[in-house]
Amino acid sequence: MDKFPEIKTSRLILGKLSINDIPKIIEYASNKKIADTTLNIPHPYEVRDAIFWINNANKGFENKSQFTFGIKIKTNYEFIGGIGLKINNVLNQAELGYWIAEKYWNKGFATEAVEAIIKFGFKELHLNKICASHLEQNPASGKVLIKNGMIKEGELIMETKKDDHYKVLIQYRLNRTEFDNRKSTLLN
Repeated sequence: MDKFPEIKTSRLILGKLSINDIPKIIEYASNKKIADTTLNIPHPYEVRDAIFWINNANKGFENKSQFTFGIKIKTNYEFIGGIGLKINNVLNQAELGYWIAEKYWNKGFATEAVEAIIKFGFKELHLNKICASHLEQNPASGKVLIKNGMIKEGELIMETKKDDHYKVLIQYRLNRTEFDNRKSTLLN
């Protein structure tokens, strides 16, 4: 895959991050609620963080170690969040991560974007397994993963550290066989 893919859903476009997205990235990612519910978004969130994220996404695509997409509203192309797969090429699996701007919570956008990225991972990248995790204090993220057929594997106690506190991660998975055997209209 030489050109960065674009994925369209009924309401969204998942596409390459660009410098034009920086103002919205900063506006939305600097919300403390976003930082509090995600593992890798710092607070405060500054221009250098957005530039780092975009550069990291571009390098990841170049070496095929990750596919990081901006999530945009299809009708007006407004940036509302990010989603991606960090690829482990040796094991042919990926870690899924995403975030959505608070003003777009509870509207089904996260579920729609996750559905699209799971399909992309299995159908286009031919992955064997996709994993995801969320901080314990973000159960809404778990609901999104479950709606998309991911299976809760367990709770990893004191697995990570954020803001000088050890945190519990809730781990999910979906492997190729489970994806292929899905009877849900969501993913088939």
